[in-house]
Amino acid sequence: MTQLLITTSMVMGYVAVRANDKNPSVQEKAGKVLSAEVPVKWSNMTLRILKGTQGGSPTYGSRSLGYLGLAMYESAVHGTTTYKSLAGQLNGLKDLPQPEKDQKYNWVISLNASQAYLLKQLYEHTPDANKASIDSLENAIYKSEKNKEIAERSARYGQEIAKAIFEWSKTDGGYKGYKRNFDSTYALPSGDGKWQAPPKGQSPVALPLHPYWGRNRTFVSSNGQLEIPKKIPYSYSKESDYYFQMYEVYQMRDKLTQEQKEIANWWGDDPTETFSPPGHSYNLATITIVTAKADFFKATQTYAKVGMAVADAFINCWKCKYYYHAQRPWFFIFYNIATLWNLYWPEPPFPAFYSGHAAQAAATATVLADIYGNRMNIVDDSHVGRPMDTERVVEYKARKFSSFWQVAIETADARLYGGIHTCHDNEVGLSEGKKIGNNVNALSWQG
Repeated sequence: MTQLLITTSMVMGYVAVRANDKNPSVQEKAGKVLSAEVPVKWSNMTLRILKGTQGGSPTYGSRSLGYLGLAMYESAVHGTTTYKSLAGQLNGLKDLPQPEKDQKYNWVISLNASQAYLLKQLYEHTPDANKASIDSLENAIYKSEKNKEIAERSARYGQEIAKAIFEWSKTDGGYKGYKRNFDSTYALPSGDGKWQAPPKGQSPVALPLHPYWGRNRTFVSSNGQLEIPKKIPYSYSKESDYYFQMYEVYQMRDKLTQEQKEIANWWGDDPTETFSPPGHSYNLATITIVTAKADFFKATQTYAKVGMAVADAFINCWKCKYYYHAQRPWFFIFYNIATLWNLYWPEPPFPAFYSGHAAQAAATATVLADIYGNRMNIVDDSHVGRPMDTERVVEYKARKFSSFWQVAIETADARLYGGIHTCHDNEVGLSEGKKIGNNVNALSWQG
């Protein structure tokens, strides 16, 4: 994971600017460009908490990133004339606390306080050692502002923003969702083509993950209004499109190249071992910010866009998954093609159609391309340092890309290589994710 150091010069001296300054550029007035180092540090801390907290799921993790990214943005947005608040634009978020007029704020300290407060609220169940790490980072950044009055005012404002966003979050349907990952009362429909809990699953619990997550409130109203896409109808006929899709997965398993295995491993992102698929996307935001040398305010917009896009992608995807309850390839292949066929990856504990990996990756690519342009050379080092997968003989080596959409396509392809999804699952996931990302882009972001 990309790591950066905080230095006093990044936080002091040129960030204490007045709220509601109407000059063309707050940064020009301050005389220096405000660094993205502190937002990056909080992103890294967030991913550390996602990875280090038991009971993690891609659903709850995506939700958390949506609120944390938004809090980053809103805690600092009044320090610039480039961007404007999203209050009044998001689904049910009518207003947010305002900074005091003509008072000086250190927007880094404000962001710092918002992240520390909200991260501990969303992950109240994380171990005490993790909470201590959050406090340590918050205190180190807070102490860099030597003017006590500015420091206190800025931290107080950041907490007010975080508290308001947290209260709003309680009404979205996913509040404390980590306490009810699996629902033993949910009645799975039976019949041809319907999902069953896998015999060799990723989860030790043979129950569906968050079957009602699709009912949650989206961040962007238009994302909650998207129609459920159509899927290829079930058929065991060898002449059908459905059979062809499943047969392609069957064939792929036996001819995987070493590179395809590396791709499958890289994007596996099992939430019991990593910071999960949404965490991977959040880290791609960090990599992009560092690569592009984005400033402080652009970084906050980047995390807000990626966080909300990923969160909405999982809500819409889960709505579709538990609408069709579509089976995954293994059961179809076992009963209709070959009983000895085996998966590359264990199956996740939820239905197939459409691919969540593809949807959230496409949503991420769409919002990042809107900010930075699609053509960008980035190196994804998210899993560098992980021990070699000796079972599959795969090392975790950094992957290079020349565009954000290339990342999204590879993420989707990884699920085909892993035997988890058909091409149809992936193609629809990419298409739906792009719609979701475009709706996030369509918000009024400019000041």
